[in-house]
Amino acid sequence: MEYRRLGKSGLKVSEVSLGSWVTFSKQVDESKALKLMTTAYDAGVNFFDNAEGYEAGASEALMGAALEKLGFSRDSYAVSSKVFWGGEKPTQKGLSRKHVTEAAHAALKRLRVDYLDLYFCHRPDIDTPIEETVWAMHNLITQGKVLYWGTSEWTAQQLTEAWAVARREHLTPPTMEQPQYNLFVREKVEADYLPLYEMGLGTTIWSPLASGVLTGKYNDGIPEDSRMNLPGYEWLKKEWESDAGKAKLEKVKALAKLAKEVGLPIHHLALLWCLKNPHVSTVILGASKKSQLEDNLDALKSKDKLTPEVITAIEAIVDNKPAAPQRY
Repeated sequence: MEYRRLGKSGLKVSEVSLGSWVTFSKQVDESKALKLMTTAYDAGVNFFDNAEGYEAGASEALMGAALEKLGFSRDSYAVSSKVFWGGEKPTQKGLSRKHVTEAAHAALKRLRVDYLDLYFCHRPDIDTPIEETVWAMHNLITQGKVLYWGTSEWTAQQLTEAWAVARREHLTPPTMEQPQYNLFVREKVEADYLPLYEMGLGTTIWSPLASGVLTGKYNDGIPEDSRMNLPGYEWLKKEWESDAGKAKLEKVKALAKLAKEVGLPIHHLALLWCLKNPHVSTVILGASKKSQLEDNLDALKSKDKLTPEVITAIEAIVDNKPAAPQRY
C-alpha cells in the first residue's frame, strides 16, 4: 500500500480506501463489516468513507459499531461523513448552517468517534449561500469536531467561490472533492478541476468500476444479485439499459479483451487506470464480500502492467479523453 497527500494538506491517505455506499446495512451486516474493515485495515487502508444519506444513517451506525469492536487506534485511520440528505423535513437536508452542524453531531454519535477526519458537502445546495456553508464548516473545525472539509460533485465554479469566501473571511477552505471518476466519467477530474489542483484540491474518487460495470459481470446481462436489481437503484439499471449504456457495455467487452492480453482481470485494469492519475488522492472501493475486497486489493500488485502502451490502447477503446485547455 502506498499513501498520497490529500491535496496540499498534510494528511496522507491510502491509495485505495473502503466505502460503505450500497453495501453497509443493505448487503453487509455487522459480521461482514468486521471482516471487511479488518481485511482493509490489515492491508494498509487508513480511510473509511461514509455519509448520513447512506441507508438513512444506518450505514454509519454499522461502521461505528464495527470500529468500536475492532478497537483500531484512533490515530491510525481516518473516517468521513457527508452531509445533505438527513431527512424529509426542510431543516433535515441541504447545507444550511443548522443542518451542517446537526448532521455532524449525529454522525459523531453514529460513528462513535470524537471527531470526523473528513466532512463532505454531499452535493451543492443552490438554496444556501456558499458563504453560510463555509462558515459552518469552519466553525466545526475550530471546535475540533472536524479536521478537514470538502465537497462532492460540486462544480469548479462552486469550489472557486468557496475558496474565495474562505480567503476573504480568513476561514478554512475545502481540502478535497469527491467526484465520480472512472473510464466513462472523466470530465470533472481531468478537465474542470485542473486549475484547482494548484490551489490545493485533493480528490477521493467514487465508483471507479462504474457501479460494477467495469468488472465485466454485465457483459451478458444483469445478474439477479447485482446492485442494479436492488430496491432503490432502478435509476442505475435504467442508465445501463439505455442505448448509451449499451454502447458503453460494448466498450467494456473490448476492455476485457485488452485486459486479458495484458494479464489482468478487467476490474484491476480499471482500478489501476484511476490510480495512474496523480490528482487522485484515493480510490474508494466498495465490497459486499471479503473475497471481493481481497481481489480488488490484489490489483495493487500489478501496477507495472499499466505501461504507456496499455494506456494508449485503453484510450483508443474508450475514446473519451477530455480536451486539454487550448493555447491561442
